[in-house]
Amino acid sequence: MKAIALDDELPGLQVLETFCKQTGWIELEKSFTQPSLALRHLGQFPVDILFLDIQMPSVSGLEFSKQIRQNTQVIFTTAFSEFAVEGFNLKATDYLLKPFTYERFEQAVLRAKEQYELRTQSANPADNYLFVRADYKLVKIPTTDILFIEGLDDYIKIHVKDQRPVIARMTMKNVLDKLSSSEFIRVHRSYIVPFKRVANVRNKIISLEGIEVPIGASFEEEFFKRFQS
Repeated sequence: MKAIALDDELPGLQVLETFCKQTGWIELEKSFTQPSLALRHLGQFPVDILFLDIQMPSVSGLEFSKQIRQNTQVIFTTAFSEFAVEGFNLKATDYLLKPFTYERFEQAVLRAKEQYELRTQSANPADNYLFVRADYKLVKIPTTDILFIEGLDDYIKIHVKDQRPVIARMTMKNVLDKLSSSEFIRVHRSYIVPFKRVANVRNKIISLEGIEVPIGASFEEEFFKRFQS
């Protein structure tokens, strides 16, 4: 992901440069101490993330963020906690209170990355990817490779073709909301299946390419109505 940073103090910019390099996936294109130059750069070269100080001599970072026209995620960086509420009211992705650790920085940029991936998924449904957080990272799963999804209390197990299942801490409702309703359907309180993999249905048992999944009583009517159509 591409980023720039704006801070009137060089030590703050140096910390951001070091942390961005440490992630391995954030390219900090430029750092600025002058808001006018940063705004001009954004107008010519849009980025995914803007690290933005709030307390600056010439203009407040809060006011600066209102001038951004692109779909750029803002992560505020400041030594003053009293700006936090207003920062979130401006729909900031996160708010880093100086001095912050790399762990706290990573938490903020992972949130930005997740929002970016979800936005990309929504804007380009033809890409057909499901993004879930598993094993402390964001996992990208082609929906065409999903065999079925199994609910396990507070977790889900996504069974994927030719690879180990992906286990994520989320509800069945959460994952169903991320999937196309024309391609997936919940057939049981513990199972979500893709329509294209349904080979046949017999005695309320769905065969999915050699795997059998039961149909729950409360899901039966909706499944047969949509399956037959």
